[in-house]
Parts: sequence; C-alpha cells; structure tokens
Amino acid sequence: MTLALIILRSLRQHLLSTVITALSIALAGGLLMSVWVVKVQSQTTFTQVNTGFDAVLGARGSKLQLVLNAIFHLEASPGNLPFSDYEFIKRHPAVKLAIPIAVGDNLRGYRIVGTIPELFSEVEYAPGRKFAFSSGQLFNPAAKEAVLGSFAAQKLGLHTGDTFHPFHGLIYDEKNQHAETYLVTGVLAPSNTPADKVVWIPLHGLQTMSGHDPRAATDVSAVLIQLRSPTAGFMLDMMYNKQGNRLTFAYPIGAIMAELFNKIGWFDQVLTLISYLVALVSAGGVLVAIYNSMAARRRDIAILRALGARRRMIFGAIVLEAATIGLLGMIVAFLAYAVILSGVAAIIRAQTGVLLNAWAYNPVMLWAPVGMIALCALGGLLPAWKAYRTDVAQNLAPVS
Repeated sequence: MTLALIILRSLRQHLLSTVITALSIALAGGLLMSVWVVKVQSQTTFTQVNTGFDAVLGARGSKLQLVLNAIFHLEASPGNLPFSDYEFIKRHPAVKLAIPIAVGDNLRGYRIVGTIPELFSEVEYAPGRKFAFSSGQLFNPAAKEAVLGSFAAQKLGLHTGDTFHPFHGLIYDEKNQHAETYLVTGVLAPSNTPADKVVWIPLHGLQTMSGHDPRAATDVSAVLIQLRSPTAGFMLDMMYNKQGNRLTFAYPIGAIMAELFNKIGWFDQVLTLISYLVALVSAGGVLVAIYNSMAARRRDIAILRALGARRRMIFGAIVLEAATIGLLGMIVAFLAYAVILSGVAAIIRAQTGVLLNAWAYNPVMLWAPVGMIALCALGGLLPAWKAYRTDVAQNLAPVS
C-alpha cells in the first residue's frame, strides 16, 4: 500500500510529463499493433479471397495483373479474348463452371462489369454462401439493367429503381458519358468481397455499349473458372501457359496473390522497423522524464529513507512508476489502434471491397502491451539506480 501511494503521489506531482509520455507510448503501441494486424490480416485475406473461383483465363500477360483485374477489380485488363475461347473452356471436362466478364466502363469511379446471371445464382463466394440481395432482384440479361454491390450502392447513393448513365473507361471523366440509361434492379447484401464495390450489368450490355469498338462486341475481358479438381488446374496451366502462347491461365489464385505479398514484404518490414523504433523512443521518453525529475525528488527520497524506506523499496517504486506510465499508455494505445486501423480498413475496403476486422484477436494485442510495459520498466532502471544511490544526510541538510 505504501509503495502504491508513493507511485500515485509521484505521478500526480509530475502530471504533465506523465500524460505526455503516456500519450507517446499510446501512439507507439497503437502504431505497432496496427501495422502488425494490417500486415497479417491483409495477407491472409487477399490470399484467401477468390470470390469462389479457382483460376482466371485471360489475354496473354501477367498472371498477377489478370487476377487483380478479374478478381479484385484493380489494375487495367491485359486485353480481351474471343468469346469462342470462353465457349471452349466452358465445355472443357476439367471445368465445373466458367463465368465470363467484360470491363471497360465506370460509374463515377466505380467499375462497371458485364457478366452473366450464373455469377449470382451458381457461385458460392465462400463455402455455403451465395450472393444475396438486400433489395430488389437480378437484372434481365437482355435488358439495360444493373445490380449494385453494397459498398458501391452506398457510396453512389443509388437504390433499387434508380437510373444512371455509364461513363467510358476505368477512370471517371464526366465528358465520357454513355447515352445508355440503366435501371438499378437490385442491391447486393454485403459479402466483404471485391464484388461489393462493383456495378454489375449484363455481359451483352457492356459489349455493345455505344462508343465501344464494334469489332470487340463478342470479346470478353476474362473468364472466371471453377475446376473439378486441383489436378485439372495444373493440366490447364500446362495447356495454356507452357504449350500455348496466346492466352494466360492464372492458377492458383491464392499462390499468385502470395507472390505479390512476397514482393512487397520489404515494405512490411520497413513499417514494422519504424514501429519498433517509435516504441524504443517512447520508452526512452519514460527514462528521460523520470530521470530529469530526480533532482526535484532527492529530498523526498531522503525523507522516505529517513522514515525507514529501504533502498530496494525506492528502487522498486521508480521502476514500477515507469511500468505504470507504460500501462496507462498501452490502455490508451487500444484507442489509437482502433482509430488507425479503422482508417486503414476504410481505405482498403474502398479500394478492394475487402473488409478487415479491426477487433479480430491477434497475438500482437497481448505481446505488444506486455513488451511496451516491460520496455518502459527497463527505461526506469537508470533513474531507479540514481534514486538508490541518493545520499540521505546530504539531501536532508537545510537548504540555505
């Protein structure tokens, strides 16, 4: 009890430095946890999200570009492939389901993707889960109708029954508006997949949109494929990528996305290193704050010693004070973590449609607070040693 009172009194006496130091620790701890969770969750999510497909068939080019464009609706399409290639792969005995898509237009920055109704009626974007509607129904494949992903509908302010004009190209330019008017027949329920940020229209509607090259009216941008077995994927990989030279077969999707994270792994390491350095600087701030206050504490320490406090008790009080500042900082760090990760998650969802779970348990939520508190306690060792060596007689002498 006496030790706790000593710590509490010291924290109150140096309230300003305590608050500032605790806030620096909160920022360091929040940043460290955020970087770690974003790194882990992003890699796990993007290597597992495939919207229910095993592979993508597209024009000859980069597999990564093909997957980013067809699955995550990022990047530009590497090119088109004839509709006959879709019909061939659709009938292949190794293929369970093939869904063609066509891209090239947008609605105020949100991609418009042409496809067929089977994407919504046959595909499970996750085991046991098909796309569902929060309102309305699926478009008529022969009409100028559209279905909006939940995030796109929210940001565009569109609802079932509204109409819109598409814009040519993947980049929004109000000068490139198409003449066609589309009716929103439905809005998808949130799926936390890239489909949430897409405006879906019938495949034929995008192929024949005014201003598009009529020679490409029967082309598709890519074919999303479900395979009957993993061995089928390797067989088609051999056929298209090694024996052929016209098309690209991107398989498996998870491994291709893992390559992306391997390429940018250095960036994660830099962010993590920065977080560690911020944590060390914050712990150093605890050391400086307490050490600089030792001159003002010498008389108090001498009085405590004269009243019977042992050197070990004084030493322990200073170390525990430093640890307490770390504890206070790490309590606030979870608020900083929530703010930082919510902002990052909002950006990732806006760009990819994938939602990170800020409060999903990660071991960093345990070892980061423990590590920071221990680091702060370590920072308190030097001022504690100085307090341990305080001369009682000299500091109790009357001040002239």
